[in-house]
Amino acid sequence: MAKKALLSIDGQDPIELPILAGTEGPEVIDVSSLTGKGYFTFDPGFVSTASCESEITYIDGNAGILLHRGYPIDQLAEKASFLEVCYLLLHGELPNATQKAHFDRTITLHTMVHEQLRVFFNGFRRDAHPMAIMTGVVGALSAFYHDSLDINDARHREISAHRLIAKMPTLAAMSYKYSLGQPFMYPRNDLNYAENFLYMMFGNPAEDYVVNPVIARAMDRIFTLHADHEQNASTSTVRLAGSTGANPFACIASGIAALWGPSHGGANEAVLNMLDEIGDVSRVGEFVKKAKDKNDPFRLMGFGHRVYKNYDPRAKVMKETCDEVLAELGVGDDPQLKLAMELERIALEDEYFVEKKLYPNVDFYSGIILKAIGIPVNMFTVIFATGRTPGWIAHWNEMISGSYKIGRPRQLYLGKSARDIRPLAER
Repeated sequence: MAKKALLSIDGQDPIELPILAGTEGPEVIDVSSLTGKGYFTFDPGFVSTASCESEITYIDGNAGILLHRGYPIDQLAEKASFLEVCYLLLHGELPNATQKAHFDRTITLHTMVHEQLRVFFNGFRRDAHPMAIMTGVVGALSAFYHDSLDINDARHREISAHRLIAKMPTLAAMSYKYSLGQPFMYPRNDLNYAENFLYMMFGNPAEDYVVNPVIARAMDRIFTLHADHEQNASTSTVRLAGSTGANPFACIASGIAALWGPSHGGANEAVLNMLDEIGDVSRVGEFVKKAKDKNDPFRLMGFGHRVYKNYDPRAKVMKETCDEVLAELGVGDDPQLKLAMELERIALEDEYFVEKKLYPNVDFYSGIILKAIGIPVNMFTVIFATGRTPGWIAHWNEMISGSYKIGRPRQLYLGKSARDIRPLAER
């Protein structure tokens, strides 16, 4: 017999609410019938509300678990490439060798962008933030690729998905090159996804650029570890925009805009800004003391996580990658990186941090890696957006290919009651 919750309101007959159970996670009370009975729920930030059903990603923050289609994130980061994870998110299963080769080749053949997009970039100031450029350019893709915008056609959705995954690193690198006044680099079909991104970022037409395999692997893992994170703010924004029937390029642009917020995608950028504020290893103790003081507004960025109350499952892989990158590049003398390593040491040993489980998270390590590679701070969130694109698309496609309603959150109105307008002379 199906479980039900009974809601008793002011002595009236109880309202029966079905209790739903997912594959994993807590049971969910279905309150969708309340509106018809004259009520709705109040849940600021939707932190207690499931807005959709999904088969893509599961998170248990208390246990430190992150699964994509059932696979633990650390296994995916260590044993699969980013494009394999993209395939998994889109299709539900990891590809076999034939499927992988076909998918990799398909994405490679879509990495070029329409040549008129080069001119489109000229409309931006050279000092524009790369995320501002990405929001505009990705949204504009629908004007260049309007041959496959029928969201009710499964093949059109697939083509758009391939185009977005393939073109994001190209557009990201173009936004960086534009800020420098350097020529855009065309993608190369002999390079894999991460290699191509690094080549387009740091190559130039005057000389050959050889991609370091250690750096390329690190970049691939960074993309993988950011590929999806369930119903976060940007993913929910993509779903909400998609619920109106908007085209996929517009929906992903809305996700980029939401990710730009410092409380969401700007966390690894905040880590570097914090290191700048601390300034020197000699001042670490001073700032750790400030972080422990409840009355001090200073916060250590990159430690702990809103979702994970235990260890961030992505952080272990990112720490290993961070160690590999720093060893490969030999940048141990960089003052900022020395400072970061000292903060990490303290956080893993200090009783205050251990007791409160304020471990270094994925943003802490990814910020250090990107800094070591030579990627400027204002590009950090762009790289996050590139990695998150397959997750956004998978959620958008899951919604569009199923049954859904246009998103329409309710509100608790606290404004004026109905009143009449008085003549101007009487106001």
